[in-house]
Amino acid sequence: MFHKSRKLKTINYFLGLIVFVILGCSNDDENIKPVISINDNDGANYNPIIEPKNFVDEISNPYLNLIPGKVWIYEGINDDGENERIEFEVTALHKEILGVPITVVHDKVWVENEIVEDTKDFYAQDKEGNVWYFGEEIDNYEKGVLVNHDGSWEAGRNEAKPGIFLKANPNAGDVYRQEFLQDSAEDLEEVLGVSETIETAFGTFENCIKTMNWSPLDPEIIEVKFYSKEVGGMVYETKISGEEGYLELVEVKNP
Repeated sequence: MFHKSRKLKTINYFLGLIVFVILGCSNDDENIKPVISINDNDGANYNPIIEPKNFVDEISNPYLNLIPGKVWIYEGINDDGENERIEFEVTALHKEILGVPITVVHDKVWVENEIVEDTKDFYAQDKEGNVWYFGEEIDNYEKGVLVNHDGSWEAGRNEAKPGIFLKANPNAGDVYRQEFLQDSAEDLEEVLGVSETIETAFGTFENCIKTMNWSPLDPEIIEVKFYSKEVGGMVYETKISGEEGYLELVEVKNP
């Protein structure tokens, strides 16, 4: 996967109280560590209520504006020191999941000019402008050969559940599940800031949303991401724990 107001009309987000404690957070990203407890019994009681009538057909969130035909291109270095390239293209494909209209994004990853992943990501937006993540179909490649579909999931199948990918009105300290399929897809996100500045190869972006992303399935790996209204998407991603590497925006193609 490439990511709301505090009170959501579309979701009874947790059956209990969200309790979180952040330790070691400072302006130095290397010191950021998630120490968070979400009171949903490790996901067993996580039951977002999805009402199709509360969703809209288009994704217009200013920080993740998924207009069909738009493409974001990222380049960087992975944990092995290899060159990585990602193309994130919004398709015109139509799909419904749990009765909700889905925007399909075609996400392709190359390492040293060799395809390693070809994915269809499923996004939706509710009436408040929050972007949800409903699953992904993944083709994994080795030396140009399709080897498996590991990591694929879809909300409503095998007890998989959607989550918030990016809020419409985020506040520093917001914490939420982005997806949930036990032992397979358990990404979480915390909003670290909403007025951050980051420099990339594509330019300097101000007033960005800054998030921390991690999963209890790989708790040592922590990522920080920046989203900007200027391009309606992510502009920078870096790993600050567990692995090394980064991706930065290098090109945007508008339809």
